[in-house]
Amino acid sequence: MTSGKIENSLYWIAAILGLVLDQASKYLVVQYLKGAPSFPVIGGVLHFTYATNTGAAFSLFSGQIDWLKWVSMLVSVGLVLFGLFSKNLTRWEQVGYGCILAGAAGNGIDRFVAGYVVDFIDLRIIRFAIFNIADVSINVGLACLAIAVLFVTRPSGKK
Repeated sequence: MTSGKIENSLYWIAAILGLVLDQASKYLVVQYLKGAPSFPVIGGVLHFTYATNTGAAFSLFSGQIDWLKWVSMLVSVGLVLFGLFSKNLTRWEQVGYGCILAGAAGNGIDRFVAGYVVDFIDLRIIRFAIFNIADVSINVGLACLAIAVLFVTRPSGKK
C-alpha cells in the first residue's frame, strides 16, 4: 500500500510547468510576432524577436535537424524513465532534472512538429543569441544540479 505521495513530485511539477510555459510562449510568439518587427520589452536591453533555429544551441549544426530531433527524443524519454525510477532525489535534483526534461521536450516537440525551434528572447544588452523558455529551463536545471552537487549533503546511508 502506498502513502498517496507521488515519488519525485517536484520533478514532475518542474517538467510539466516548464513544458507548458515553453509551448504556450512559443504559440503566442508565432501568433503575434511572426512577420512582425521586434518588440522591445525594455528598449536596448530585452526584446521579443521571432526567430527560428534549425540547429542546436547557438545555431550549432544548423540544418541538421533530423538527428537533433532524435537526440531530443532520446534525452526526453531517458529523463522520463529516470524520473519514474529514481529514488531519494534531493529537491534540487528533482527540480534540476525536471527542468532539463522540460527544455529537452519543449525543443524536441518543435523539431518534430515544425522542423525548427522557435526562439524569441533577445537580450540585446549582451548581444547574446536569441533563445526560448526551453533553453532557460535547461540552464536553470543545470544550475540546480550544480547546487545539488556542490552544496547538498545526503544523510548517511542513503544513495
